[in-house]
Amino acid sequence: MLYHCSMKIAVISDIHGNKLALDNVLDDIKQRGANKIFCLGDIAMGGYDPCYTINKLFELKKELKDDFKIIQGNTDKLIVDFSENLFNEMNVKNPLMAGALSLDVKVISDNEKKLLNNLEKEEIIDIKGIKIHLVHGSPRRQDENIFPDMKIEKVEEMVEKSPAEIILCGHTHIPCGYSLNSGKTVVNAGSVGRSMTKDKMPVYLLITIDSNGQYLFEHIKVKYDNKYVSELIKKRDFIKSEEFSKLYL
Repeated sequence: MLYHCSMKIAVISDIHGNKLALDNVLDDIKQRGANKIFCLGDIAMGGYDPCYTINKLFELKKELKDDFKIIQGNTDKLIVDFSENLFNEMNVKNPLMAGALSLDVKVISDNEKKLLNNLEKEEIIDIKGIKIHLVHGSPRRQDENIFPDMKIEKVEEMVEKSPAEIILCGHTHIPCGYSLNSGKTVVNAGSVGRSMTKDKMPVYLLITIDSNGQYLFEHIKVKYDNKYVSELIKKRDFIKSEEFSKLYL
C-alpha cells in the first residue's frame, strides 16, 4: 500500500495518428491527476489524423514544459527518412504499413517533420533519486520488441547497458512488465492509438511514486469508438486501407 502519494506519471506510446484515442486518453489522464506525461514515440504514422496528433503533443510539451517528455519512435523516423527506396523495402516487409506511410508523408508538413526529426531517441530522467530510461523499443534499438512472456534472461540482455532502475518502452502495442533479477523494472506501456489487446482499446501506463520513493505501476485501459475510427481509416486514400482498418477491430 502506498501512503502520502506525491506524484503520478502517465506514460503514453504509439498514438499513430489516432485523434479520438489520444483525446480520450488525455482526458482520462487529467481526471486521474497526473503530474507528468511521458510520450514514448510513434506519434503520427498510420492513423486518420497524423497532423493533429503531432501538433497536440507538441502543444502539450510547450504548455507543460519539463513535466512533459517526448522521444522519437521508429515510425517517426520513417516519416523523416522517407524515400522511394525505403518505401520499396517496407512494401516487401509490411505492405499495410507501407501504404499508410506513403500517404502520411504527403499530408504531414515540413515543419511537423522537423519536429519529429528533432526528437531524441531516448532520455534518462531522475525522479526522487530513481533513474527512469525512456525508450521506444529497447535501450539497444528503437525497433526492438519487448513482448509479454519473454525469457527473463533475454530481457536482462536487452536492458543490461541501461544505467536506469526503470526502463519504460512501447513499440509492440502490447502492455507488459518485468521485475528482473538485476533489480531493474521494465514496463511496456502498450498503445494508445492502435492497441493490440483483445478488445483493441487504448492502453497507457500510470506510475504512482510516494514520498518515500516507492512506486506502483498500473496499466489503464480507456474506452473509445474503435469501429468509428476503423471506418475513418478505411476511407483514407492509400493502398490496402480497407485491410489496414481491420487492425482496429
